[in-house]
Amino acid sequence: MKTFTAYVESDPETGLYVGIVPGIPGAHTQGSSLDELQENLKEVLTLCLEEFEGSTDDLPRFIGLQQIEVAV
Repeated sequence: MKTFTAYVESDPETGLYVGIVPGIPGAHTQGSSLDELQENLKEVLTLCLEEFEGSTDDLPRFIGLQQIEVAV
């Protein structure tokens, strides 16, 4: 079993939660609750990893987040 980190946002227009697993092409989905989002992320991540031809050790590793301040 391998653990992945997902980036989660709330879409104010739809009220849905949107999740993305950085570094895994196609590993993104949405859900109406955080529980539903987690289940959907597990499903899509499993499908993406089944398509991946290399070792999971070769996938990009999530390092962290940075906050960037800009004048707007």
